Amino acid sequence: MIVPLTVPARSFGEEAIQRIKDIEYAKVGKHALLLDLYLPEAKTNPPLLVWIHGGAWRAGSKSNMPLIQLVKNGFAIASADYRLSPVAKFPAQIHDIKAAIRFLRGSASKYGYNARKIGILGSSAGGHLVALMGVTNGHPQLEGDLGDFDQESSSVEAIVDYYGPTNFMTILKQSTPHGLSVRVPALQLLLGDDPTNQPKLAQLASPVFHVDAKDPPLLIIHGDQDPQVPINQSHELHGAYKKHKRNVTFEVIHGGAHGGPEFYDTARIKLVEDFLRKHLADKIAPVNNVQQGK
Repeated sequence: MIVPLTVPARSFGEEAIQRIKDIEYAKVGKHALLLDLYLPEAKTNPPLLVWIHGGAWRAGSKSNMPLIQLVKNGFAIASADYRLSPVAKFPAQIHDIKAAIRFLRGSASKYGYNARKIGILGSSAGGHLVALMGVTNGHPQLEGDLGDFDQESSSVEAIVDYYGPTNFMTILKQSTPHGLSVRVPALQLLLGDDPTNQPKLAQLASPVFHVDAKDPPLLIIHGDQDPQVPINQSHELHGAYKKHKRNVTFEVIHGGAHGGPEFYDTARIKLVEDFLRKHLADKIAPVNNVQQGK
């Protein structure tokens, strides 16, 4: 189903965005895995980004995609659902998202975007999943075998992590009482037990344990007053990247909590866009200056 979506232009007038809903990218038994695709109509062969929603791994939806401005600025964005923890425990979520990346690469010519290099973005639990995606390119335990595009790569080339957990072995010790009330049941549901009782699985699920000298550029955005995911989680991932001399940018939102409009304001959208333009290989032409055939 193709639904025309009209959104306000940056200054005045209107600019059309094409939204293709409920594209099936893989199936697990009778469970169809779906994504929505947003395409800027004024841009030929736009570069592809993938958005992964949050919700403590047990809730949330692809329909909540907060980066429409980036579509207006010339990016294609796929917003993907994945199996939630009441349905399947880890590593099902990462298997699903890697299948989505393979599907999107294999379907680039069909939908008309450029998937040679892909940026992946997500918030909260989605931030955890995109960070884990980026630092486990080619990991045999996390690749999975879902979908029809096993000849395609599931690698991503740039990561934007909005306040995601990064180390399941330390997050509970760092958490406030409110944070514990959210994280303890969420992690038990995701892993099947407390992280301390499942240390190998908890480490497999923690991005900080996978960082190495081959990982793609990373942008972290986190509020220093986050009551749910301690900012120390992002400090740990930042430190691991610095240790391995990888490209990393850490944007702290002073006074910022766990999400909110300030994470997607004009300044942060520009920060994210500049980061993606720099690290995704193909030149991204301005929307109103499209060069045909490029």
